[in-house]
Amino acid sequence: MKIYTRTGDAGDTGVLGAGRLRKDDPRIEAYGTVDELNAVLGTARAVGMDASEDALAARLQEELFVLGAALADPKPGGRFHDQITAAHVEALEKAIDEREADLPPQRHFVLPAGTPAAAQLHLARTVCRRAERLVVHLANLPDEHVPADLLIYLNRLSDLLFVMARTANRRAGVPDVPWISKS
Repeated sequence: MKIYTRTGDAGDTGVLGAGRLRKDDPRIEAYGTVDELNAVLGTARAVGMDASEDALAARLQEELFVLGAALADPKPGGRFHDQITAAHVEALEKAIDEREADLPPQRHFVLPAGTPAAAQLHLARTVCRRAERLVVHLANLPDEHVPADLLIYLNRLSDLLFVMARTANRRAGVPDVPWISKS
């Protein structure tokens, strides 16, 4: 099978189920940004994390692929629509709580810096927030259906990525860089 099909040369792309959408369609923007988030998370893994954080990041990548598939299917009854559930959100919350228990209390905003893994996790967090905004936009369009758990998952995932970045710094013995207003 060839990687190129020439079917998207006119600016449209196939979606799950039947049909095609313009490549600048809000649905394509949303799941394309989830794909970008997945790639940034892969980069964070490539620069090196400890085994437990890498295993968590691998699980998150699998879940993001499912979430992207749910967004790639415009039909409410699509195969992937209900596969990200409240249980996934609860697992994110548990992971946040576990990591926060080992971190010093946060007294300032934290600049996205530190170890290479922490910096990549901060980048993943910002891409996650953009994905969340695009999914919110899609969900608010007429005749679009986005399961509520997808929005909640992305919201909680950005929190987890922030805590994972702080954890990466802490485990490497690198302090977070606080932002302290000069004014």
